[in-house]
Amino acid sequence: MRPLLLHLENFGSFRAPVTIDFSDIDYFALVGPTGAGKSTVIDAICFALYGTVPRWGKENVIAHALAPSAAAGKVALVFESAGRRHGVVRALQRDAKGTVRTKEARLDELDPAVTGELAQVLAAVLRPVAEGDAVTPEVQRVTGLEYKFFTQCVVLPQGRFAEFLHAAPRERQDLLVQLLDADVYERIRQRAVREEEASKQAAAFARDQLGKLSGADADAERAAADQVATLRALAERIDLDLLRAREEEIRRAAADREAVAVRVKALQSLLMPQEVPTLAESARQAAATVTAFAEEVAALEAAEHQAHDELAALGDRHTIAHRLAALDERERVTAAAGEATTAAARVRDALPDLSEAARRATEALAAAERERDRLRDAHTAADLAARLSVGEPCPTCLRPLTELPHHPALADVGAAERALRAARTEAERARTGLGKAETEAAMLDSQVAAFAARLAELPPPSERTALEERMTAVRKADAAVAEARKAVRAGRARLEQAQRTADSTRRRTEQAWRELEQARDGVLTLGAHPDGTPPPPVDREDLHRAWSALIAWRDEAGRAARIALTEREAELSRAETSRAEERARLTGLLAEHEIAVPAQAGPDQIGAALATAVARAESRLDRVREDRERARALEALAAEKEQEARVAHELTLLLRANAFERWLCAEALELLVVTASDTLRELSDGQYELTLGGKGDIEVIDHGEAGMRRSARTLSGGETFQAALALALALSGTVARSLDSIFLDEGFGTLDPATLDTVATTLERLAAGQDRMVGVVTHVPALADRVPVRFEIGRDTKGSHLRRVGA
Repeated sequence: MRPLLLHLENFGSFRAPVTIDFSDIDYFALVGPTGAGKSTVIDAICFALYGTVPRWGKENVIAHALAPSAAAGKVALVFESAGRRHGVVRALQRDAKGTVRTKEARLDELDPAVTGELAQVLAAVLRPVAEGDAVTPEVQRVTGLEYKFFTQCVVLPQGRFAEFLHAAPRERQDLLVQLLDADVYERIRQRAVREEEASKQAAAFARDQLGKLSGADADAERAAADQVATLRALAERIDLDLLRAREEEIRRAAADREAVAVRVKALQSLLMPQEVPTLAESARQAAATVTAFAEEVAALEAAEHQAHDELAALGDRHTIAHRLAALDERERVTAAAGEATTAAARVRDALPDLSEAARRATEALAAAERERDRLRDAHTAADLAARLSVGEPCPTCLRPLTELPHHPALADVGAAERALRAARTEAERARTGLGKAETEAAMLDSQVAAFAARLAELPPPSERTALEERMTAVRKADAAVAEARKAVRAGRARLEQAQRTADSTRRRTEQAWRELEQARDGVLTLGAHPDGTPPPPVDREDLHRAWSALIAWRDEAGRAARIALTEREAELSRAETSRAEERARLTGLLAEHEIAVPAQAGPDQIGAALATAVARAESRLDRVREDRERARALEALAAEKEQEARVAHELTLLLRANAFERWLCAEALELLVVTASDTLRELSDGQYELTLGGKGDIEVIDHGEAGMRRSARTLSGGETFQAALALALALSGTVARSLDSIFLDEGFGTLDPATLDTVATTLERLAAGQDRMVGVVTHVPALADRVPVRFEIGRDTKGSHLRRVGA
């Protein structure tokens, strides 16, 4: 698995969306202060692939994935594995209770030719691979590694470098099986077991089928051939022409009998319609009824015309109604004119008092204004006098003052102002009241004049009696017209009903004539009377007489037709007896050879039964020959499948009980320990080597203690990191050559400068010598400076931020 693009949004400490491009990188470092979010980048790769992170402790725990203040987040990874490009996306969401849930998880195979932005790359889907809970198992299939092994040989997280070093032998073997794809031999063994079983079943099936063909021998083939020869000879002896001739005689006799039977049936169905005897009288009565109702309608229409004339002589009803309405209006206008005259007189009587009140209010207003002006002048003079001195010129006369003027106490100017406002209000009210009264008087005078003018236009009251009498007469005449119209409609309805009855009688009569002609034509087409007498011609003078003549002819012709029918039935019976005798002869010959035919079989059925018997005998002969050939093929197939089963069984024995798998993993582990030991010797300056113990545990040879062997668990923290790093590098460089990347998280701070230089050189060689990506997370500047590409990670109040530095 080699990552190409990684996208984080609200994942861990990365709140703002950030996309990291690894497509052109083979060796990089994640650097930054403690807590900046360096390990979060490695966590995002693990989470995108497997939905969990080693640092969270428990698998399937995703609560730590979403930033604490975020409601939703997403991680997306585009990676290549085994020459194919895939994209995995996991979206998270926090629900109303604060629980973090996976909103979306999907894995797609992508088009490797599409490059550019993350959205464009993810959109280039060749095929969807998995969704939801199926994503993680599919990732394991695509990468070839389960999660627990991925964190031991691809991603080595903080605090878990030594897991492979300290793992039990069985756990290390499980990892090596996946890395070496050694389970292919187990699959081969299982396939061999299935092939053995399938071959045994195929052989048993062939033997079983062979047992069912025990009758396919030379004797059976000779018997079948003899049967074919016998039936072919019988077919040449059978002659069906006589039976066919008997069949033809029966068809002709049956046709003659059917023709006579049809004539008998047609004559029996010839019946006179029931209403023919009374139809003429019904037509006469219907015509008389129509004449009577027509005369009645004419009289009623004359009465209706007379009523209309009398109504027209009384004059136009609407004109009379209009004159009466005008008289009603005159009464209303007269009453309204009287009311307006009374109101106008009342208003004019009040005008003198209102005029006098307005005059007095105006005089009071003038007096209040004069008093207000006098008080203003007095107060002004008093104020001026208070500022004067004897000998100074008078402001009014300009002569020197000999003595100061004396002003008595003055009334309040404010009281005069209030009195003035009250007088002004009263004067305005009086003027308004006078104006309204004068306006109302003028309006009432105008109304009185208008009413007088309208009364002059309306008719005099003396016309009412005469108009009401004319209106009464009009209503009576109108009722008479309506009654006459109703009588006319009723009479016309009776006339129309009588006409419909007469038309119906006429149509029934015409139909009876047509039925007579059709009945005569129908029996005429059946042929003449046996003595040559045709049906009588139609008498158009009397319908009943014409029908009676045709019925009499029918009775005579029916007797002759029934005699002819009896003769034809006797001929048909004789022909059927001859056919039965010939059929019995033929079926007897077939029965001698066990060929069954129906009792009433015709020549075609007999011929078909004989042909079928011959075909079956030939088919039986062919089947016996085919079974003999198939028996030879089944014998060869059974022998072949039994041999294949023996070979598959031998292969199963060679690969059984995981012996081959244990041997292969042991060889790989020995190579891994040897390679890691060389690296550890360099890292420890020759003090330590690795070796395998008797039970498959990894032990340390301590040359500082005279080559003493001891468990790797006795190493210190720094020594454990060196040993685990050596194993990880050996695992990635030798055994796991299919791994496209390795990520080392922290641990370099425990190394001395010389060891650190050796580690750096080893990592550079690992990244440069093979097509593999190497990523490290470190605080050590000396190591970070030697990495060609660095991602500097910082963190502030808004979260973590990432910046690429280097080539």
